Amino acid sequence: MRHQDSATPPAALPGAAGYRFAVIVSRFNPSITEALREGARTALLDAGAAPADIEELHVPGAFELPQAARCAAETGRFDAVICLGCVIRGETPHFEYISSAVAHGIMEAAGETGVPIAFGVLTTDSEAQAEARAGGGRDNKGWEAAAAGIEMAVLFRKRGRAPARASSARSFGFEPGAARGHDS
Repeated sequence: MRHQDSATPPAALPGAAGYRFAVIVSRFNPSITEALREGARTALLDAGAAPADIEELHVPGAFELPQAARCAAETGRFDAVICLGCVIRGETPHFEYISSAVAHGIMEAAGETGVPIAFGVLTTDSEAQAEARAGGGRDNKGWEAAAAGIEMAVLFRKRGRAPARASSARSFGFEPGAARGHDS
């Protein structure tokens, strides 16, 4: 059964103009995650976000989402980060380990960076359940995650958070050689 009472009713979607968003998408289960990405992008654009203020990053799987979210949040270039992925139960306990690690990792990254990070990671028993949650319209969980990201970015700004910094030429602010201590 689907939950019909959304925390953010469609008419109440806050305006996203002037806010910057990172959308981080897992490449694992690509037909599902691409549909989640489209849902998130639709919500952001419908709310008035400029296409140039939406930066996308793809990661191998759901397990990598927390690391990428933390990295994006730490740049100071985003008002909110939206994580999208899909973990489908299999025959081994792998599902429980990955689902738990991703949920805790995203929550920890949000808490430690102080940047809103929306959780749009499906954890389903079957591909059919995942497809149902990644369908069109506002029931798409990517759309819902983006709506939550917008709402939190607006809340944080109302509470005194400075707007995200302008974009640089490099994706997510990575500088070549910086992690290795080399000069560019």
